[in-house]
Amino acid sequence: MSMISASLKRPVSVIVLVSAVVISSVLAINNIPIDIFPKLNLPVIYVIEPYGGMTPQQMEGFFATRLQDQFLYINGIKNISSKNLQGVSILKLTFFERTNMAEASAQVALQLNRAMQFFPPGALPPQVIRFDASSLPVGTLVFSSASRKLEEISDLAATRIRPMFSSIPGVSTPPPVGSNQRTVVINMDPNRLRSYNLTADEVVKAIAGNNVTAPSGDIRIGNVMYMATTNALESRVKDFEDIPVKTDNLNTVFVRDIGRVEDAADITTGYALIDGKRSIYMPVVKTPDASTWEVVQQLKAKIPDMQSLLPDDVHIEYVFDQSVFVMNSVKSLVTEGVLGAILTGMMVILFLRDWRSCIVVILTIPLSVLSAVLCLLLAGQTINIMTLSGLALAIGVLVDQATVTIENIHQHLEAGKSKKQAIFDACEEVSFPLLLILLCILAVFAPSFVMQGIPRALFLPLSMSIGFAMIASFLFSQSIVPIVANYLLSENHFVYQHGMPHAHAGLGLDETEIKQIEEHTKAEIAEPRKNDFLNA
Repeated sequence: MSMISASLKRPVSVIVLVSAVVISSVLAINNIPIDIFPKLNLPVIYVIEPYGGMTPQQMEGFFATRLQDQFLYINGIKNISSKNLQGVSILKLTFFERTNMAEASAQVALQLNRAMQFFPPGALPPQVIRFDASSLPVGTLVFSSASRKLEEISDLAATRIRPMFSSIPGVSTPPPVGSNQRTVVINMDPNRLRSYNLTADEVVKAIAGNNVTAPSGDIRIGNVMYMATTNALESRVKDFEDIPVKTDNLNTVFVRDIGRVEDAADITTGYALIDGKRSIYMPVVKTPDASTWEVVQQLKAKIPDMQSLLPDDVHIEYVFDQSVFVMNSVKSLVTEGVLGAILTGMMVILFLRDWRSCIVVILTIPLSVLSAVLCLLLAGQTINIMTLSGLALAIGVLVDQATVTIENIHQHLEAGKSKKQAIFDACEEVSFPLLLILLCILAVFAPSFVMQGIPRALFLPLSMSIGFAMIASFLFSQSIVPIVANYLLSENHFVYQHGMPHAHAGLGLDETEIKQIEEHTKAEIAEPRKNDFLNA
């Protein structure tokens, strides 16, 4: 039993099945992640080691070479490359495809702990970054104030706003960017240093020794044990002037006697301009498995709470919203679908002159797109630029199958056949050519399944979206289109009162020729058919 005869015999079952697909597709639209790019899942890890004061050659000898030798013990590693700059060494670890990157990251951390034993004194632990091209900034939080310094705004953003990102799933953010590092600067007078017989190292040692906090033990008073702490940290910048540098039995030399203390900033090495004005901003970065649209919406909902934690003269604004590009693509897809449906409907009405046939053809476009979205969710894909591009490409082909089917139904009806018989013959006649067309188009995108790396990550979602939409369109053209045509199309539209086929009108035929055509048509209808569904 073919799909066409099964659909015509059991139309209610097919309609229920299509309704279930539509409902599942609507639920899939609400649950499928919306992202900018597909999941690229690049097997790359970066290791960054800073150490101030070393040349690139020294960074390579003390850090990069040691780390490269240690990383050779990691499983699945494909290539190690390093770039050494003044004061920083950057290593790129590339792994083979299908490597478990969580296990690889753990092995990298283990080997770093072993390699750090050979680092020069004072070296900080390296920073490990798992790189994924899909983990791009989805926007930027910009902080501005007309009365406060950039250093103060940066402190507010780092201490009050940045901790709130932990309450937003799938989002993270680096420290604020755009401010100079706040620094307490002590300008010493060389002449005064010589007059007190002091060196700069002695002043540094005195400041470090008098600006510390340390536990001093416990004090027992009665039955209560009190914890005693020594806190010598300076709470104000002015208090640094009162730190003693040198003392003897008679005189004490303080910092104020040899220099000047200022609340300043470190040397400017970079800054951020927003609308041509120096500002503080924090890039908002999402995790690879998070939805860009959900992250942006949750972040925007948190902005009023963030603003309430800041002073009245500090304003926060979300700019460079990357989710706009995805939503614009969705709108373009909807616009293209609507235009395609309208133009197709106009062509059907123009050539077939039947508005019921127009409804049958247009119905397959949203059904195919919804089914494709459901299949994308089941395949683990997201709504992104590539999948939306695939759906947009498929819309132009979606209408072809239903249009060819409905036009062939018209031809069989105009030949004088009964409606049900005409629908069956027409659909069966075009089913195999439509299948060949479908297979030919799918064969064009089949190579994406054997691609590797970035090309596979980019083009496989596009191919899958096109394939799912076209397969769904073919199935609907062989199932729901015959059912809807059987319900909507009217035989009276094609046959006159005396049984003359509508196609003979206006052709200038005499009565003898018309009778011959009618007899031939009746004989064709009376021939035994291989299908039995008409007698069911």
